[in-house]
Amino acid sequence: MQVDWSTFWVDILNAAGDTLTMVGFSLLFSAAIGIPLGVVLVVTRKGHILENLAVFNILNAIVNVLRSIPFIILMVAIIPFTRFIVGTSIGTSAAIVPLIVYAGPYIARLVENSLLEIDPGIVEAAEAMGATPWQTIFRILLPEAFSSLILSFTIATIGLVGASAMAGAVGGGGLGDLAIAYGYQRFDTDVMIVTVVLLVILVQGLQSAGNILSRKIRRR
Repeated sequence: MQVDWSTFWVDILNAAGDTLTMVGFSLLFSAAIGIPLGVVLVVTRKGHILENLAVFNILNAIVNVLRSIPFIILMVAIIPFTRFIVGTSIGTSAAIVPLIVYAGPYIARLVENSLLEIDPGIVEAAEAMGATPWQTIFRILLPEAFSSLILSFTIATIGLVGASAMAGAVGGGGLGDLAIAYGYQRFDTDVMIVTVVLLVILVQGLQSAGNILSRKIRRR
């Protein structure tokens, strides 16, 4: 069955809008989870400013477990939780919940890696000058890692674009759903090519914007 391209472009634009909605909201909420979690993973590790190995080991284990579950399996496994939160397991709003659960620990690990790149001597100097742990976090660690954090969030956003496309396999909406419903199930190669090209353009645009912003911040 061939697609009527005179009306199908509207479907493509709507699907692209759904993808941007999923990525935008899931990035916002997963960042709200991942940034504090990543900071805690750094400052509670052995020898750091708020050393607490019990907290570190528990959070580290939770992050590792959640990151080890493939997104498509995670999305199906937490369907009851998704229904509890948004009242449905199908559609754009339903896809946002597993995307947050998937991306939160991922962002936490990216934030952790960015903060660990900071020279320990800078932290020691801040402590020597009498800075409190909170001052060290907000005035030293996060500002020093800002350029690296921009690249980390670029990577996380691109990962969410890919995950949102996979959400289409279980009726999550967006470009992935469009590609499966028309390109795969109806064997329409043209639709598949269009959706792939749109996803590639979106990813390339995000990566370029992240690189430019990070470079500008690093030069300051």
